[in-house]
Amino acid sequence: MNHLFKAAMDILKIKETCLYVTDLEQTKAFYNGLLKFDVIGELPGRHVFFRAGSSVLLCFIAETSAKSKKLPPHFGSGQLHLAFEVSKQNYSATKTTIAGAGIPIEQEYDWGSGYLSFYFRDPDQHLLEVVMEGMWEKGDG
Repeated sequence: MNHLFKAAMDILKIKETCLYVTDLEQTKAFYNGLLKFDVIGELPGRHVFFRAGSSVLLCFIAETSAKSKKLPPHFGSGQLHLAFEVSKQNYSATKTTIAGAGIPIEQEYDWGSGYLSFYFRDPDQHLLEVVMEGMWEKGDG
């Protein structure tokens, strides 16, 4: 395979992202129960999938997905990071909602040019971030 080949791809967004978790019920209670993400797929002992805005959050039990025969196996471990984008107008309300659900806010960061984000953790200690819409588009990150 030629690693120097550069494909001209017109990517619109990351459609889905994946986290590996240890307990699907605990994961469902956090993402659906506290964050109010709709459950769009579930297979007990294997995965639970959520709608997160226009994206999909896939949560797998690593040991089970590592043994997959139907699709290519995949797995991982450790504290991963992902960010959820909200409008600037809804940023403060989102932060208040997260804190009001009893989820500790670990840190808030000022990225300059009026852009803020805040960090919190899920039950598997993955680092979750809420960022203001347009933060990456500002071009000086």
